[in-house]
Amino acid sequence: MIWTIFLLCQAALLYFILTHRTRSKSEPPLDKGVIPWLGHALEFGKDASKFLNRMKLKHGDIFTVRVAGRYVTILLDPHSYDSIINDSESLDFTRYAQVLMERIFNLRLPYHQPAKEKAMMKQHFLGGNFTALNSTMSRHLQALLKAEMPGNQKDWKEEGLFNFSYGTLFKAGYLTLFGGEQNNNSTDPLKVYKEYRVFDGLLTKMARGTLKPEEKRTAQTVRQRLWELLAQAGLTEDSGSNPWLHAYRRLLQEEGADEEMQKRAILMQLWATQGNVGPAAFWLLGFLLTNPEALTAVRREFNTISHTETSEACLLDGPVNTPVFDSALEETLRLTAASFITREVVQEKTFHMANGQEYLLRRGDRVCLFPFNSPQMDHEIYHEPQKYKYDRFLNEDGSVMRDFYKGGKRLKYYTMPWGAGANGCVGKQFAINTIRQFVYMVLTNFDLELCDPNAQMPDVNPGRYGFGMLQPEGDLLVRYKTRNTH
Repeated sequence: MIWTIFLLCQAALLYFILTHRTRSKSEPPLDKGVIPWLGHALEFGKDASKFLNRMKLKHGDIFTVRVAGRYVTILLDPHSYDSIINDSESLDFTRYAQVLMERIFNLRLPYHQPAKEKAMMKQHFLGGNFTALNSTMSRHLQALLKAEMPGNQKDWKEEGLFNFSYGTLFKAGYLTLFGGEQNNNSTDPLKVYKEYRVFDGLLTKMARGTLKPEEKRTAQTVRQRLWELLAQAGLTEDSGSNPWLHAYRRLLQEEGADEEMQKRAILMQLWATQGNVGPAAFWLLGFLLTNPEALTAVRREFNTISHTETSEACLLDGPVNTPVFDSALEETLRLTAASFITREVVQEKTFHMANGQEYLLRRGDRVCLFPFNSPQMDHEIYHEPQKYKYDRFLNEDGSVMRDFYKGGKRLKYYTMPWGAGANGCVGKQFAINTIRQFVYMVLTNFDLELCDPNAQMPDVNPGRYGFGMLQPEGDLLVRYKTRNTH
């Protein structure tokens, strides 16, 4: 027994030596939490926004916290973001991305070339291919929405707005990019959507490694089903998929990925392309329905488009002059886009903040920006930041407002729903156009209203902070019928 106690004491001492860390004067404030190794992991995962606000009140705009054995430096000063975003020498994006790829998708791409992939995506999502892509999306949206219309014009159909928005846009995006019409023996997009929603519901737990045993089995099963459903997508030029997906497959082959890893990578792209647009459209429609003044303003702007002979072409070709809609969407994203921007410190770095302070960042740590808290929900930047104001990004003359300030200094980054720098979203304009088309079609073809006129927007699921668009706790029940245009 004495020998056992001795060994336990030695193990505890070794653990303390390996995990003990003190802050040097040149480093950001350090907050390790009270739980050994875990540190603040539980509070961070439960509600990252609330936790980081508490840490900011305690430590200021920069601090380091211990999270499940790792040390993460949080920066919440948007004036200083460029020093992190633009540093590719001391900071690395791909290492943490590879960790998430393995945890969520069971995917390993050791020879992945993000820069080459991004250049390839630009060829397909920008330039000459953009109009064709939008036209295909429009066709699928019209067909799916037509199928949703009640047979009798006087009949109302009731549904949760989140499921309606997410389901319609997911299926349209799947058909547009993954070629579900010809792939996989004409796989029903609804079947893919149902499997995907199970996967999406477990995504944050997979990323954090907090799945319970039963959830692990469910995650593995649903991943396997989705891999099978997506097996043929992009495999050949005539597979029915968008040419982007076939080019992506070729790039994976060049990087040495076998067919199994390619299937897993296709699932990752399904999440990357379809995981945010539907939730964004839900929040936008929800805010419009619960803010009658906003809904009236957007409808009025859309009516001016619908009265033109080339209304559909206007929406497809872009850029489209819809400043009211653009502001309403920008305000929606300010309130609900909540990604982390994370970098691995690969070599020691002296970090210079905009206010003149300097801090040492340790090699092996991570640096994390959380634009949702700052700038997007910063009281100094936005008056009543918790409130939805559809015209927040419009000047009095109706022009776009781009001047926002913090500490008396104009901000470069006043919202960051699409990332920034080298890791900004290539598909941004396609996503915006897709949401615009969807909302336009819904508001011009349907009479859409809340089942309960006094209903309020549901709360957000706080466990989704850090992973793109937030999702609601529950849903918002709406009803719709074919709009009588006569």
